[in-house]
Amino acid sequence: MVLCCPCVQHNGYQQINSTQGPRFGVRHIQCILAFCGLAVAYALRVNLSVAIVAMTDKNATNPDFEEFDWDEGVKSYLLSSFFWGYVVTQVPGGYLSHKYGAKFTFFFGVLFCSILAILTPFAAEIGDWPLLLALRSVQGLCQGMIFPSTHTFLSKWAPAEERGRLVSYCYSGAQFGTVIMLSVSGFIASSWMGWPSIFYVSGLAGLVWCLVWYYYSSSTPADHPSITPQEKRYIESSSQGRRPSDAGRIEVANMKTPWCKILSSLPFWTLLIVHCANNWGFWTLLTEIPTFLKNILGLDIRHNGPLSALPYLAMTLLSYGFIFIADIMNRNSVMPLAFSRKLFNTLGMWIPMTALIGLGYITTGESTALAIALLTLAVGSNAATYLGFQVNHIDLSPNFAGTLMGITNCAANFMSIIAPLTVGLIVTDETNPLQWRIVFYITAAFYFFGNLLFIIFGRTSPRAWNFPQPLSHPSSRRSSVDVDVQPSETDPLQPSST
Repeated sequence: MVLCCPCVQHNGYQQINSTQGPRFGVRHIQCILAFCGLAVAYALRVNLSVAIVAMTDKNATNPDFEEFDWDEGVKSYLLSSFFWGYVVTQVPGGYLSHKYGAKFTFFFGVLFCSILAILTPFAAEIGDWPLLLALRSVQGLCQGMIFPSTHTFLSKWAPAEERGRLVSYCYSGAQFGTVIMLSVSGFIASSWMGWPSIFYVSGLAGLVWCLVWYYYSSSTPADHPSITPQEKRYIESSSQGRRPSDAGRIEVANMKTPWCKILSSLPFWTLLIVHCANNWGFWTLLTEIPTFLKNILGLDIRHNGPLSALPYLAMTLLSYGFIFIADIMNRNSVMPLAFSRKLFNTLGMWIPMTALIGLGYITTGESTALAIALLTLAVGSNAATYLGFQVNHIDLSPNFAGTLMGITNCAANFMSIIAPLTVGLIVTDETNPLQWRIVFYITAAFYFFGNLLFIIFGRTSPRAWNFPQPLSHPSSRRSSVDVDVQPSETDPLQPSST
């Protein structure tokens, strides 16, 4: 619903003065809950990464608990099995969150994953690694719905003027949960509770979050019992890109997903490619750089919880720094929306590109501190993409943001599987710095060309297929041509930049 009232232009959006929401309102509480949900989800995802050290070497922590004789091959399968299921439910998760509400898909994804986490020690005890592998795959199936659900959720709750900020705050929860889990898991495993408590603690945290989420969250502002009419109008008039002319159109929840129009959209394909390129680089950094540091520089960070958490901590802190910079720019109308998205995306992909090239020329143990600094910078600066391509799904289509995220995240997570395999084909001698340099060049190329495509072809205006179609006069339906929806007098809240 959009009220007829005076408007002002601000950073690519025209804001309706009489419908401004409170500075801190229900939408912020919803985002805090989503932040905590992603923190819990990532804690459940990475708990095995630290626990497996204690599970296979009881002398490394509390020796009173069972030890498993798993070789490196088995451990690799166990650590990767989560993603086998994770890629399967990305697209269904986006569709289900659009159809039934993101509150419920997010809730059930974390709930089932938490229950399975609590059952993990029991599964390892009675079924050894095959049963644990199956359990982790099912956990991946559960979590595959979470990112699409989060995007759907934020598309309903984040007003266009606050979209980049709120999306960044929410997704920083993923790194926050990773930092906490990697930092404290070693201490928990060494305590009287032993390594099983890593799974019990993270699982119970997930169950507590589910309880709070169920009672205090809502899929849309219209569903929330205590939101004020003013804040509801502010969010709904901005976040969905609705217009007065949408009266008499199909309700958003009943809209059919325009698959053909999505798959023929150049900005969408650009978004998919940049997402894949970013994942290739990000997961190469997180999975292969520790091996490089160990074999080239003699530094083992995999078995050092606080040190392995450092890049994630940097990413969390830098995400807040980028949000602060973006807010200053927004308040002073320094740049239009499209330029802002592409600037931050460039920072988030070309800084890691430069750091990777630098890492390729570090070949002595005396440069350990520099290597750690470059790794931390490369991973940490990736947080800028939260204000770049990672929010662009909502820019292109607030009504189908979860579906878009499901498609691109599914494709991107195949990159997280293919990238380590490619490294294995290139690096036949892990002590050869020249082979590692080739890996870094390839990864830098992914970062470079992915962002270059986003700069050239990326768009920030909602696509025509985002909007509900008229219930009558089929001949008046929009064509399948992928066009920008430009702002007009009757469409005051659309981004003016493309």
